[in-house]
Amino acid sequence: MIEVKVPELAESITEGTIARWLKNVGDKVNKGDDIVELETDKVNVQISAEDEGVLTEIKKGEGETVEVGEVIAVLDESAAGAAPAAKPANAPAAKAEEPAGEKAATPKQAEAPKPAANAPAAETDRLVATPAARKLARELGIDLKTVTASDPLGRIRPEDVQRQAAQAAAPKAAKAPAPQAKDAAVENPAKPVERIKMSRRRQTIANRLVEVQHTAAMLTTFNEVDMTAIMDVRNRRKESFAQRHDVRLGFMSFFTKAVVGALKEFPLLNAEIQGDEIVVKKYYDIGIAVSTDEGLVVPVVRDADRLSFAGIEKEIERLAKKARENKLSLADLQGGTFTITNGGVFGSLMSTPILNGPQVGILGMHKIQWRPVAIDRERMEIRPMMYVALSYDHRIIDGKEAVSFLVRVKELLEDPESLLLEG
Repeated sequence: MIEVKVPELAESITEGTIARWLKNVGDKVNKGDDIVELETDKVNVQISAEDEGVLTEIKKGEGETVEVGEVIAVLDESAAGAAPAAKPANAPAAKAEEPAGEKAATPKQAEAPKPAANAPAAETDRLVATPAARKLARELGIDLKTVTASDPLGRIRPEDVQRQAAQAAAPKAAKAPAPQAKDAAVENPAKPVERIKMSRRRQTIANRLVEVQHTAAMLTTFNEVDMTAIMDVRNRRKESFAQRHDVRLGFMSFFTKAVVGALKEFPLLNAEIQGDEIVVKKYYDIGIAVSTDEGLVVPVVRDADRLSFAGIEKEIERLAKKARENKLSLADLQGGTFTITNGGVFGSLMSTPILNGPQVGILGMHKIQWRPVAIDRERMEIRPMMYVALSYDHRIIDGKEAVSFLVRVKELLEDPESLLLEG
């Protein structure tokens, strides 16, 4: 038998949740086949078979938490070349060399080694239960010997333990006093509710956002950008740009270039705090927030200062596609130095972005809205304007530096030609 274990995922990831099994018990598995999809704090990863065989046992069900190195399934390499049986035989076949007296054994004697499908575990020679069932039994104080297995092979599963716990609690519930009005209101059928278990990624996002607010001295400063010049460049160049580079010219490449140019002038925005030290990074890996059905992820555009506008747009398009197809790797998400998020695509006019720890700066883009703008004391024009927000960690960044950084981003965006020289 070959044990399938959870492999090493990344230095910071020690456990995950079974998202879905890609193979069923009895399926033939070839070396390299994906067996199970595992949901981690950051991405979903698929565990591949390192050996060939038939999947004979699944030890962890969907939704269960597993740790690195834990056995989650078993392969039978001896059955790799033969078709697996649909069900285990009721009794072992008699061997040809057995004495005639043994052949004449009664049916009850022949079937003795197999426990009844619904017999309590105490009636079997050996107690068989999944690790999850044993853990649950310990937590609920249930004696496994009292649990009736529903598995055809007599194996006790978590649902069997839960059923036994519910049966044991039923007499107590009958004697319990009537629930308080507050509890009754929660279960009032006239007020239906739906309970949805948070995915591991959503739990991680929630925990990290709360952690940042508890550990960083986060402040936000705002400004507005006149998008006239950028929109003019895009309108004049977008068709030829798309034909030449096979990618559309979006706003994100302009903002990435502007951020890199400002980071070079204000390097503390491209740093992080480690203990009592400030680590200033001399490279520019810019995280671009992408919204997916599973939640917000921030893949990283590496060495953005060395990429052209087309290079940035292609990399953002590639990463966004992988994110929406749930194919991002851990390497795609790690090591960003600064983050850009665009709430404007959803219509947000102004917001306060939360830091993507351990980074100390994040730029928020918003919806472009036509507004009257005073050009001078005598003239007023309708211009495409965007509010921008910079959230920063006040522990190492002073207000003057943060405001100056955002003003520099504004200046670079309002003069796109300067991005070629300074971005």
